[in-house]
Amino acid sequence: MPPIRLRLVPLRTLVPCLLVATVAHGQAVPEAKPATASGVAFSIAYPEKVSDGRPITARVYVMLNGSEVAGEPRHGPNWFRPQPMFARDARDWKPGESTTIDARAAGFPDSLDKLPAGEYRAQAVVRLNPDTAKIGDGEGNLFGPVVTFTAPADSEQPIALTVDQAVPPRVFPESARVKYAELPSPLLSAFLGRPIKHQAGVILPEHATGRKTPAVYIVTGFGGDHFSAVRFADDPRFAFARDMTRIVLNADCGTGHHVFADSANNGPRGRALVEEFIPYLEKTFNLIPDPRARLLNGHSSGGWSSLWLQVDHPDFFGGVWSTSPDPVDFRDFQRIDLYAPGENMFTDRRGEPRPIARMGGRPVLFYRDFSRMEEVMGPGGQLGSFEAVFSAKGPDGRPVKLWDRQTGAIDTAVATTWQPFDIRLKLERNWPTLGPKLAGKLHVITGSMDTFYLEGAVVKLKAALENLGSDADVEIIQGKDHSDILDRALAERIDRQMKATVAPVLGQE
Repeated sequence: MPPIRLRLVPLRTLVPCLLVATVAHGQAVPEAKPATASGVAFSIAYPEKVSDGRPITARVYVMLNGSEVAGEPRHGPNWFRPQPMFARDARDWKPGESTTIDARAAGFPDSLDKLPAGEYRAQAVVRLNPDTAKIGDGEGNLFGPVVTFTAPADSEQPIALTVDQAVPPRVFPESARVKYAELPSPLLSAFLGRPIKHQAGVILPEHATGRKTPAVYIVTGFGGDHFSAVRFADDPRFAFARDMTRIVLNADCGTGHHVFADSANNGPRGRALVEEFIPYLEKTFNLIPDPRARLLNGHSSGGWSSLWLQVDHPDFFGGVWSTSPDPVDFRDFQRIDLYAPGENMFTDRRGEPRPIARMGGRPVLFYRDFSRMEEVMGPGGQLGSFEAVFSAKGPDGRPVKLWDRQTGAIDTAVATTWQPFDIRLKLERNWPTLGPKLAGKLHVITGSMDTFYLEGAVVKLKAALENLGSDADVEIIQGKDHSDILDRALAERIDRQMKATVAPVLGQE
């Protein structure tokens, strides 16, 4: 989920994206003398050399690190150890001019005038790429050098920053076994009004036979993408289906993680995958074009994605192995019943702060702070990504908000419109049709101590499937959390089950 490292795998590449900042979007950024108690303000230059000569309208950030923190601030925010960040929207910002970030900008954990005393490292970022949730390292976004300063400031002059570099395109590191695949998407390009491509990292079988192989379509979690294929190729925790072709799909988008669900805001992501990309992959990589030979796997947001794809396209895929999925029952949305009147995102019924993450059973991250951080980030946050997928498009062109950003109050009318994406509810409502098509295909595994409280929804899904008479394999492994659920033992079990699933079709090849 966040940009931290748990065990061997960055959690942000495994886990469960559009929040609007408190400053008005589309408002010109005025130049004015800063009025901050801390004495700190920033003036950001937009040099001619990184422009094409035209003004830009974009979100501008100043991201900070403490002087003791290594690395560039632009690579944040770290969900569990977030550093201060400030942002506002610039409109018609002309090359060669500067804009100001001061106390009027949206700020996390608070406004700039409340910046605690200390020494900091600051870096400016401009977000130009609408097709990635990445801010400081999103391809094509602008950034500049790191500048050190001390708060409170001893000068009335703003601290000078610049955005004189563009994040270069990432080059996929192909090898003998790992290949890059991309394909223009007519469906998504038409929906979004700009060129959109499907992307994937393709891990070829360990031992080539020249015969067609089954495929396992893998979806990474929030913050991950197809570049994860390089690591998955040899990681023992992903040591399943090595005699098949494993395809790591890219689900990154401007609103966060599109989860391969057709939505009002992200477009026909699932349909485009099934109708455009998979047929191309089957022809290009010598795959068996048979539903029984199309398997799915994913963790966290990828766990939800893979389960959704199987349920939404029951005839197209032959089985899913979903680990630690994002909420699969909206009656337990990381411990919140979205359908219950009076529920609040920030506090529980006793008025206690709601945690969104824990470590070793101890709450370490809370909804109110997380929501506030995403408010400064703008589009692309984890919580906001749910709205981008599940909500309708509002009159302002943005996803309709589920909760009040100031009070945390949940709008149950909006929650009701999310019901088509409630996997448990979708199964219950359509079981006479879905049941026979999903026989033997559903495998869901999570830990009883999931870091992001995701096990509660899986427990409810398990009960619902048992009541329906399903043969689904839904397991809650005691003591496991979001990261250590993925181990060699689980990989070996998944491998055995996947091989058994594709055995009948292999016998026909």
